[in-house]
Amino acid sequence: MFSARCTAAIVLLAFLAAPVAAQQPAQWSPWSPDLIPAPRSEAAEIADLVQAGKSEEALKRADKFLVDKPRDLQVRFLRAVTLIDLGRQQEATDALTQLTRDFPELPEPYNNLAVLAAAQGGLERAEQLLRQAIAAQPNYITAQENLGELYVAMATAAFERASKLDPANGNLKSKLGLARDLTTKLKATR
Repeated sequence: MFSARCTAAIVLLAFLAAPVAAQQPAQWSPWSPDLIPAPRSEAAEIADLVQAGKSEEALKRADKFLVDKPRDLQVRFLRAVTLIDLGRQQEATDALTQLTRDFPELPEPYNNLAVLAAAQGGLERAEQLLRQAIAAQPNYITAQENLGELYVAMATAAFERASKLDPANGNLKSKLGLARDLTTKLKATR
């Protein structure tokens, strides 16, 4: 339904670390006048595994890394994204909730929690979480976009309920048709 995990993971990585490019960044070495490549971060390596669909391997690597650095934000977030990929929604929800407690200023965990809530039919909870993401960072485009899609989903659900209460109401049928059409068009833009 919403732009979720990959976008949020990429946004978080872009926000918190140097972007991963085809060529690695260079750094000066006092032992050589030449530039040497800087080592890639563990978060970048785990993100590569997630994007390659190697979620089990990414999770193992994240868990191993977090033993020594349990407060690492990037790896903790990637671990939560990996749990979502693996269908372990409750564990992902717990991990993301803990991130919101430890880093309330970051919008990505709220956004991903909203996606999970909406997928389970918790539209009101999803709205609350998206509002928290936007409060944390008002210019967070993904949460703004997801809030718009959520409102379309909420409108569709309301029109469906109203249509069941008054099946002969042509205005309701028209509005429901428009809402469903908009939902279909939104899905096509992903």
